[in-house]
Order: sequence, then C-alpha cells, then structure tokens
Amino acid sequence: MASDIALMHELNDGTTIPAIGFGTYPLKGEEGIAAITSAITGGYRLIDTAVNYENEFEVGEAIRRAAAEGVSRDALVVQSKIPGRDHAYEKAVTSVESSLERLGLERLDVGLIHWPNPSVGRFTEAWRALVDCRERGLVRSVGVSNFTPAHLARIIEDTGVVPVVNQVELHPLFPQQELRAEHERLGIRTESWSPLGKREAPFDSDPVAAAASAHGVEPAQVILRWQVQLGAIPLPKSGTPSRQQANLDLFGFELSDDEMSAITALGRPDGRLFDGDPDTHEEM
Repeated sequence: MASDIALMHELNDGTTIPAIGFGTYPLKGEEGIAAITSAITGGYRLIDTAVNYENEFEVGEAIRRAAAEGVSRDALVVQSKIPGRDHAYEKAVTSVESSLERLGLERLDVGLIHWPNPSVGRFTEAWRALVDCRERGLVRSVGVSNFTPAHLARIIEDTGVVPVVNQVELHPLFPQQELRAEHERLGIRTESWSPLGKREAPFDSDPVAAAASAHGVEPAQVILRWQVQLGAIPLPKSGTPSRQQANLDLFGFELSDDEMSAITALGRPDGRLFDGDPDTHEEM
C-alpha cells in the first residue's frame, strides 16, 4: 500500500471520513438497493445520497441489508443533501428530519446543502439550520456542495462555522486548483462528484493511458488514484460489483509527481460536464 494516502481523513470538527466514497445517483428501486448493498458489503464506508436523488429509502434499505450481512451501521458515514426548495430555515430543518425518516436512521453523519442557489439568497438560512441540527444531534458534521469561495465566506462570516467538506465537480478536465487551494486554506476537505468525468472521462488520453500501462491498472483506477493523491475524496458510482471493487483498489500503487502533473494538465476552462457554474446554475 502506498504510504502517502490515509484510508481515513480527519475533518475540521475532529471526526473522520473515508478517503473514497460511493455515489448513489441515480440508483433506485430493487436494482439500486442491490447495487448499494453490494458496495457496502464490498468495502465502501462513505455513502452519498441527496433528497433530489429520490433514493434515500433505497440507501436506508441497503444499509439495513448490509447490517444483516455483518456491516454495522456505525461503521458507515452516510451523507445527504438539502435541496434548493428547502433553504428557508424551518424548511431546511424539516428537510433533514424527512431525510432521516426516509433513510430510517437516527442521524446523518454529514449533512450538506446541495447547491447555493444564489438568486434565491437563502443558503445562509439553510446553513444555520444545519448547524442547529448538529446541535440537536440530528447531524454529526455539516458541509456544503457546489459552493464557491464567495459562498463559503458568507456562511462562515454568518455563523463562524466552517464546513467540514465541500462536494464539487472535480475530474481531470476540471481539476479546480483555485478552489482546492481555498479549501486547504480554510481546512475544508474536498469531495469530488463525477470524479472520472462521466462521458468525457479521458481514459484514452496519453497521461492516463501511460500511467495505467506503467502501473498495470485500469485508466479509471489511475484517475481515482489521482483524486486521492490530490487529497480529494472521490465518489464514484457503479452498479457492477466488479467495477465497484476496482474503484476501491487504489492503494497498491502510487502516481509519480510527473504523472500527477500531466493528468492535472488535462484541465481546460470549459471542462465542466454541463453548465454547472454555482454562480448561475440552480437546482430546486
């Protein structure tokens, strides 16, 4: 196992989080439950969902099935997200309570705001609600998703509470150097959604293909290893058990500085997968 990567990261509130997680969008129904159960029993301990994924029930059922197979709920870090329509303080509190009801859990390990939705201008209310839910024991740790440095500054100034994580689009075509630097300055851990780049995943690019050949691994493993060496927490999704296991098998090799730099250099100004600029993109 490469020695530079911890299997767990300490967050700024003193809690810990796994170095890689499992994304559950858009896994639904019995097939989704089976896929999420497979991920948990196969070794994933960070499970990511959201109200807007409409699969919190499936995630909860997978947690219960995995518990029956010997994986304790307490071994898991479960996170979900408040949607834009619930940014008003009372609605945000109710959103957390409803998520727990659908999941069948007593607490969220990490509660997030899904998008800042700046034109609505109520994300500071949602943040205060999350902080209060933490004080009530409904949420262990509080974080955000898709926040820019300006959004982060507003909620920190408003409450004095720094998010433990910011879950953002991050992949080789959009490596987010400036935002990651701000996270480092503030003590925020970066989580990566679409960590491979989905349909734009640069599996055949020279830096990724060369590293895969050099280390005897698959291109997807190279990109996920790049993620963890950046210090980010990737959240890959797969419904296939063999792929789930390959995505976890990242700790037996190490990318060189040159390989890391070459992959990061694939980034481009238009590297987003869709028009997901948090200053303009909004989801309710």
